[in-house]
Amino acid sequence: MPEVEVIKNAASAAIRAEAGAWFDKNWDPELTLGEWWERLAESGWGLPAWSEDWFGKGFNSDQAAIVAQERKRVGAYGPPSGIGIMMAGPTIVNHATDEQKQRFLPAMVSGKEVWCQLFSEPGSGSDLASLSTRAVRDGDEWIVNGQKVWTSGAQFSKWGILIARTNVDVPKHKGVTYFVIDMDQPGIEVRPLKEMTGGATFNEVFFTDARVPHANMIGDEGEGWGVAVTTLAHERNSLGAGSMGGMGGGEVIGLPDLNAKLSDLMKGGGGGEMAGMAAAFGGGGASMIKMLPAMFNKQKDPLVRQDIIQLYTMMEIARYTGLRSQAAAARGQRPGPEVSTGKLMASNMVRHMRDVGLRIEGAQGMLHGKDAPLNGMMQFLALFCPAIAIAGGTDQIQRNIIGERVLGLPSEPRVDKELPFKDLKVGTQR
Repeated sequence: MPEVEVIKNAASAAIRAEAGAWFDKNWDPELTLGEWWERLAESGWGLPAWSEDWFGKGFNSDQAAIVAQERKRVGAYGPPSGIGIMMAGPTIVNHATDEQKQRFLPAMVSGKEVWCQLFSEPGSGSDLASLSTRAVRDGDEWIVNGQKVWTSGAQFSKWGILIARTNVDVPKHKGVTYFVIDMDQPGIEVRPLKEMTGGATFNEVFFTDARVPHANMIGDEGEGWGVAVTTLAHERNSLGAGSMGGMGGGEVIGLPDLNAKLSDLMKGGGGGEMAGMAAAFGGGGASMIKMLPAMFNKQKDPLVRQDIIQLYTMMEIARYTGLRSQAAAARGQRPGPEVSTGKLMASNMVRHMRDVGLRIEGAQGMLHGKDAPLNGMMQFLALFCPAIAIAGGTDQIQRNIIGERVLGLPSEPRVDKELPFKDLKVGTQR
């Protein structure tokens, strides 16, 4: 065995021993979730890929996966998830001042404060840079007016990461500034949007003379687009296949010989926890696919077996994609275009889950709610899965990114790239 491999294995064994000892000593199922999250946050074992200076251990993705395995071994809950941990936290770590990190991160990593993302607008979705929500300086504050939409969890959030236009005399990618805004103030109205699933994950958010302190500006004035790109990269990674790559653990009920193959395939797959929206259907989808063959006596159906092995192959490829992104984040680098590959993989994976699950259920797949198998979980996934092809950037946008930044294809024509924003007819200005 090469010397480098020996050293790597020894380091992994040491991390496993240290993490395992900590979880054995500190995990207590009698703790409240808040108490456990506080303990995790203080220890650095909850977010081991974050830097040692800010609630982590500075581990790479493989090392962080070992920590997750040890946590799961004792049955301990994972750290808080959602937009704060997935997107706002990494962005703040990369771009904020130390004072801002100290102010915002502790309550985020301990789960005391919920965050939301205020990016998309009615006229600015895929062309996000055409956003028209305005922020005007007023002494030590900024006054915000405008509207955001598709804001997940806004009705529960304490803080929002907001991009607003602060200068209309420069091109649209300039003059955008990135803020952290307090959602609990009179100038902000949140209106939930009813979805075809029956839930209301998304919201409209209206700003009428809402205020945000200048001290809550992340990065420099007018340079918020670069900060936002960091958030978007982490969003695509968290909603992408990388975050789903670790959800296939366990056995497929009733398929023992196939389980052995899947075990080999998923070896070492201790990937990260599903978080936020993705958790609502991702892990549940994998669990359903494990149970359904036995429920419908289709364990030996060759087409079902082929579908399942294809799904788990996709998961393993996805896990590798996610590990690359996590490794870059652990080194303090912004995730690259590989997150677009993971995002496309996620769209394909959930569509595959939907099709396989409903095909196994057969005629019962037409039922809904409590009348359907597993209380209609597969039907819920079927209704929700189109969201993953839209949230965080549509599949078409991801293909453009891959084509231009990975394959080196010519960029799409952008006739408005250098024009001042005030001269454009974009978004709601059309």
